[in-house]
Amino acid sequence: MKLSQLFTKTAKEAPADADSVNARLLTQAGFIQKQMAGVYNFLPLGLRVLNKIENIIREEMNAIGGQEMVMPALTQEESWQKTGRASLDILFHLQGQNDAKMVLNPTHEEVITPMMKRFIASYRDLPFAAYQFQVKFRNEARAKSGILRGREFPMKDLYSFHADEKDLDDYYEKVKAAYFKIYERVGLGEKTILTFASGGAFSKYSHEFQTFCEVGEDTIHLCEKCRVAVNADILQDQNSCPECGNKQLKPYKAVEVGNIFKLRTKFSEPFGLTYKDAKGQDHLVEMGCYGIGLSRLMGIIADIFNDDKGLMWPESVAPYKVHLIALENEPGVAKSAQKAYKELKERGIEVLFDDRPDVSAGEKFADADLIGLPIRVVVSKKTLQNKSVEIKGRHTDKMTLVGQDKLLKAIED
Repeated sequence: MKLSQLFTKTAKEAPADADSVNARLLTQAGFIQKQMAGVYNFLPLGLRVLNKIENIIREEMNAIGGQEMVMPALTQEESWQKTGRASLDILFHLQGQNDAKMVLNPTHEEVITPMMKRFIASYRDLPFAAYQFQVKFRNEARAKSGILRGREFPMKDLYSFHADEKDLDDYYEKVKAAYFKIYERVGLGEKTILTFASGGAFSKYSHEFQTFCEVGEDTIHLCEKCRVAVNADILQDQNSCPECGNKQLKPYKAVEVGNIFKLRTKFSEPFGLTYKDAKGQDHLVEMGCYGIGLSRLMGIIADIFNDDKGLMWPESVAPYKVHLIALENEPGVAKSAQKAYKELKERGIEVLFDDRPDVSAGEKFADADLIGLPIRVVVSKKTLQNKSVEIKGRHTDKMTLVGQDKLLKAIED
């Protein structure tokens, strides 16, 4: 992509209402644009990050047998009444033609559970898991923290269906492992901890995945022996490590990056989702649900990977791998940079090419730091004198000159 053709622009100043690091940097760098409180436009660079995150999650969900589908954002209110959740204060209620009452879904248990009555009849139909990437709507009383807590946001939700609790427990552990793989791949592996949280009406515990973050909105209490934590919300009920009983738990600021629940029969019962066993007897289907907010994950990465100059994307989720700069507006520099751009693209390397002829060198360097791609490549009059290009990683101040004919090898290594 050529920067001269990108319709978005960087900004020197953060918007006055940016309430977090992610809101400030992502807006300044041209990744997002605020529509209203809790609702954002994801611009071309931001959408590329979301797509990278989505593809990583998709690969790990497929690896544990998840089947991808898409469910509607809009559902009849009757389904929410059936589960006793129609009065939740986070719901957006709509009234359509002929006084039809509808809900914009914040989650999809009320959709997938009755749907599965058409496909589950026998124990032979179990187990299985289905997931989707879908926009959710939550009427948050106070949307805050940029894209961490929004009123409209993309989410991956996986639902699993089982004949008995043991099978649910076994699959639950597979999802735990898959989630840790996801966080490792997006660059948060060392910072993310399994955290015990309130199970509400579902079970004694649910599990959150919390990432250590100084600007985090949660406090977790870590057992440094087991590397699991307890959310402060349940500390009075669970004041020791659930794994080893250690009472020396250390508090840390953190932010939630995912959660998983054993729903058991919470939703299969009101909808009558049952199966027949080998003897023809009916049983309620056991269920689990497992969520990750894509934009929330993007915001957390932005909150953690940055410096005073801008963003510092992990390569796995960066919108492009290389930020190529033609430093001066001279024919020789432009021609050499264009050649490098063509070679990188032909090799399948994602590259953002700053070919803008009317922008100073200082502005180009500042924009490269603000956007935060993993590798910066500079073509200038000085490098051409040595038949080379300058390469610099975003995470280092070290700059290296490499021969023009060795650029591809240097990038790929």
